[in-house]
Amino acid sequence: MATSGTASTFRPSISASSRLTHLRSPPSKVPNFTPLPSPRSRSFSVSCTIAKDPTFLMAEAENTKTAGSDPTLWKRPDSFGRFGKFGGKYVPETLMHALSELETAFYSLATDDDFQRELAGILKDYVGRESPLYFAERLTEHYRRENGEGPLIYLKREDLNHTGAHKINNAVAQALLAKRLGKKRIIAETGAGQHGVATATVCARFGLQCIIYMGAQDMERQALNVFRMRLLGAEVRGVHSGTATLKDATSEAIRDWVTNVETTHYILGSVAGPHPYPMMVRDFHAVIGKETRRQAMEKWGGKPDVLVACVGGGSNAMGLFHEFVDDTEVRMIGVEAAGFGLDSGKHAATLTKGDVGVLHGAMSYLLQDDDGQIIEPHSISAGLDYPGVGPEHSFLKDMGRAEYYSVTDEEALEAFKRVSRLEGIIPALETSHALAHLEKLCPTLPDGARVVLNFSGRGDKDVQTAIKYLEV
Repeated sequence: MATSGTASTFRPSISASSRLTHLRSPPSKVPNFTPLPSPRSRSFSVSCTIAKDPTFLMAEAENTKTAGSDPTLWKRPDSFGRFGKFGGKYVPETLMHALSELETAFYSLATDDDFQRELAGILKDYVGRESPLYFAERLTEHYRRENGEGPLIYLKREDLNHTGAHKINNAVAQALLAKRLGKKRIIAETGAGQHGVATATVCARFGLQCIIYMGAQDMERQALNVFRMRLLGAEVRGVHSGTATLKDATSEAIRDWVTNVETTHYILGSVAGPHPYPMMVRDFHAVIGKETRRQAMEKWGGKPDVLVACVGGGSNAMGLFHEFVDDTEVRMIGVEAAGFGLDSGKHAATLTKGDVGVLHGAMSYLLQDDDGQIIEPHSISAGLDYPGVGPEHSFLKDMGRAEYYSVTDEEALEAFKRVSRLEGIIPALETSHALAHLEKLCPTLPDGARVVLNFSGRGDKDVQTAIKYLEV
């Protein structure tokens, strides 16, 4: 098991001296902002499309050139909360003080021994860290080639955490942070329900008021998690605007926060949103990669050759990737939701098919039309059904440091069934997307290559969805 010193330590990625610096807009042309919602509209999101004019393209090329190809020199993020051109704070002035307060508290607690000890103890004794790095023997055998060669597959078992997913790492840390800020009312958004359950869990543990925003469509396909949240004492508010999925739940949570910012802390569940959330959520999940490095050294005396994780907003992937970004010999592969297919128009493959724009307070890749309006995403997985992605993933894509691919609903369902039968572990449909990509990845890998796949969640919540499609 992890010691208190290794279970919880997080280190900010920019100097504390710059933590109060506000964002400056980049010198680029940013037209076509979405009009403000009418009084009758309940939809709230900020999105835009970046003009592809020569001035912007030249500035973009210069920014990439300045960043260089050496990851150790990259600022992730810089003092303005940007990963290259991505990230930032595109929020109402009402929230600027709260974001600055949050950033200040985050840096302060990074060196607060009492906070670190409390967090380490909860991660160890309540969450159940460290999670195992499990050698998937039968899955490895499944991908062995006729000549006996093939990669070795390991699963980082985040599904064994309390509440059944990686989400609890961030929820625990942010709940403790909220207590230090004196905020007793907690709000959160959720798609698949795992972040909602994790937030409701920690609010019950610490005696905090909890309100969860969830799209009406997601509430229907994740009814089990809705019950779990309510059982834990949370109020679950259904969101019926827009597509009634994660994007709309996030918009509603932001609206609540704007209205109640003095008394409320928003436990954002992914590496998205305005700075400092992408950095903070990543660092609270970085324990995944730190444990993986240590466990790999213990098991085979080296690093993984390939890291694989599903990507919606991207928190579980960044939790695994962050530790290894500077190790350029380690491949990092994110797997998005291709839905009905990339050419169908019904997918959530933001990094594969998206354009640069602004949504929910940060610049990143988005699924949007020529006018900057968000295109409705689709995935069988509620946790991947989001039209944006964390800004650091966008940066890693543009820098060529990480690779991003996509998997269809059908391929994910087949992986859901395959891994259940080969390893006796039922994966979440989100995780199933990463597992499905092994079908394309493994035949290309050399003999003995060690693949670590982040098994981000268990699939109990998805059984009712899978029943509609699978014959077993």
